[in-house]
Amino acid sequence: MEKITFTPDGADGPVEFYVLDQATLRGCDYILVTDSEEGDGEALILKDRAPADAADSLYEIVDDDTELKAVSELFRDTLEDLGIDLEW
Repeated sequence: MEKITFTPDGADGPVEFYVLDQATLRGCDYILVTDSEEGDGEALILKDRAPADAADSLYEIVDDDTELKAVSELFRDTLEDLGIDLEW
């Protein structure tokens, strides 16, 4: 499983996540990540907000319920395979 490091604004230091899956919807890139390689962990869907010509990605947590439901459909098989239930 690929591990990526984020440096959130206002955080004390970097945060590591494991990438479970990635998808594109309406030209926007999303990744499904978890904070634990094994066992119980928190799963998040992140959206890349960087301009198309940017060298680095700029991810933010998807927190809009409508967008979250639409994007979670893209990750349905991965979520089911991993036994992850979404909380609405």
